Amino acid sequence: MSNVFEQLRLYSNKLVQSGLVVGAGGNLSMRDGGFMYISPSGFDLQEIETEHWVKVNIETGEVLSDLKPSSEILMHLECFRRRPDINSVLHAHPSYSVGVSSAGKDIPNMFPDFPAMVKKVAYLDYVIPTTNVLADKVAAVIDDADVVVMRNHGVMTVGKSMKEAYFFMQLTEEAAKVFTIASTVGTPRLLSEDECQDLRNLAAEKFRSKLLKDS
Repeated sequence: MSNVFEQLRLYSNKLVQSGLVVGAGGNLSMRDGGFMYISPSGFDLQEIETEHWVKVNIETGEVLSDLKPSSEILMHLECFRRRPDINSVLHAHPSYSVGVSSAGKDIPNMFPDFPAMVKKVAYLDYVIPTTNVLADKVAAVIDDADVVVMRNHGVMTVGKSMKEAYFFMQLTEEAAKVFTIASTVGTPRLLSEDECQDLRNLAAEKFRSKLLKDS
């Protein structure tokens, strides 16, 4: 139990300090048996204390705390319900990822780490946040994607550990940043699907991926 709160606090701070969220934006959650702990609504992520995390029954959606959960609670619940293999969900508003996707572009593979570690990115056209409409759209793609980019909104990542979900968020934002920079100075050279598959088959990348899942 204490490890859940330690991880939530650590990565709440990381999200803010790395500029992936601003103010009270963004939310995160972790599975704890049949329950999840999710960030409370309206809190700056750096100001959340142990007693503030909101306990929710994953199966029923019943809120078991006095504080109001993040307005994106439905999206988090759908992830845990559909993916028993994951234990962590992050939602942030990374600038380059939002910028690239809102221009109607997908975030391409331009450097080894991104395709080697992130197997699939799903893209959703804009729908109003915090609603069951968005949660349903996430549910429709989350079965085989660890990164969901929501155009004009943000990015959601899931992982077997919070460290893995955070790394996916970092990689996605870095890929969007590299693409943006390359596009300002010339025509970006993208990695081919064959090149991406070769990277995924590297023993070193498989080992690194296992370390993230076990963290």
